[in-house]
Amino acid sequence: MSERAIRASFAGVAYQVNVTDGLHQWASDVEATAGGGDVGPSPHGLLLSSLGACTSITVAMYAQRKEMPLEAIDVDVRIEQEQLGREPRIQIARDIRLSGPLSEEQRTRLLEIANACPIHKVLSGEIIIASKLVE
Repeated sequence: MSERAIRASFAGVAYQVNVTDGLHQWASDVEATAGGGDVGPSPHGLLLSSLGACTSITVAMYAQRKEMPLEAIDVDVRIEQEQLGREPRIQIARDIRLSGPLSEEQRTRLLEIANACPIHKVLSGEIIIASKLVE
């Protein structure tokens, strides 16, 4: 995987964070009710947007390559949490709306492709986060 590294820098204002990949810049924050300024998506929102965008792109690319009559795709993603004993069970719910005169077979195949998007694979696989302090 050769994605550009992401840098998130505290902006000194409430909980606002400036984020960049060296080419693009965006902000992340928390809602005003949580003490933030609500100037950008929350970290959870950014995570969910990664899955939604990746799903849409992956499905659209596949449908185009296979010349399927996909006209539009909408992906709604949300975190659902349930308390099971001491540990919460976290599930990401993803609702995919496919528009266009697709056959049932094509719709089923596009759902399979959605489940193979790279971000889906990252989030559903074993994740190790290696943190260290640097100067």
